[in-house]
Amino acid sequence: MQTMTPRRTDIHLALAERVRSYIDVHADEPLPLARLAREANVSPAHLQRTFTRVVGLSPKQYQEQKRVGAFKSALREGRTVSSATYEAGFASGRRVYETADDALGMTPGAYRRRGVGVTIHYTAVPTTLGLLLVAVTERGVCSVSLGDEEASLVSALRNEYPGAELERATDANDRLVDAVVAHVEGRTSAADLPLDVRATSFQWQVWRALQRIPEGATRSYQAVAEELGRPTAARAVARACASNRIAVLIPCHRVVRGDGGLGGYRWGIARKAALLAREGAQPAV
Repeated sequence: MQTMTPRRTDIHLALAERVRSYIDVHADEPLPLARLAREANVSPAHLQRTFTRVVGLSPKQYQEQKRVGAFKSALREGRTVSSATYEAGFASGRRVYETADDALGMTPGAYRRRGVGVTIHYTAVPTTLGLLLVAVTERGVCSVSLGDEEASLVSALRNEYPGAELERATDANDRLVDAVVAHVEGRTSAADLPLDVRATSFQWQVWRALQRIPEGATRSYQAVAEELGRPTAARAVARACASNRIAVLIPCHRVVRGDGGLGGYRWGIARKAALLAREGAQPAV
């Protein structure tokens, strides 16, 4: 693999940062690659390649992410869906639904109401890793978290979906909860469990890569970035792991630092260590 000198790396970082700042200011405008390349005084191919390596997203994906962020902010401020669509720079309602639905985890209208009209069934059960909270919508598992107190776990869930109706799991949903518990305890696979998670396209790319890591193996953040074809995106991979709200089912515990250190874990380093020890994890590759 070709390596870059420190000076060349600095030039690429500066280019990506300049273009990213430009997109931040003009995210609501059409930004074809040719326009960005002219602003940066480089070829479109060079810009596409360099920006994607440094940022972990293509210029188009980064702009879409910024638009979704603006769309979400407008909805939270009470704008109508059509108004938020216009303000965020989406060309049509169809486009905003195609782009935002995966990122919101619900329809834009439901998100505007902060989850109003969405029912989330949840339950908290003791496991060998502490208290486990599993929350599901009609579309699938929307949250799996680990902690010590049910009140704090439920509070975090309510902060994520402040307008949703939270209910204790019914008998029908208990089967899904049981399946999650069985997987967390290492008894079954999670391959067939439906997920209902808000995420950017890059986060999904990372999370799918995590799900391909076999039990008993670990990967470094750098290795995951290289698998995605984005060798300079190790920090972006780490951020995607940190944003994961589905404990164990999306196995971010299998990603560690390149020097063998455990790195961070939303639900505590001790739980990460326990999970890896139970899986008989080998050193990261």
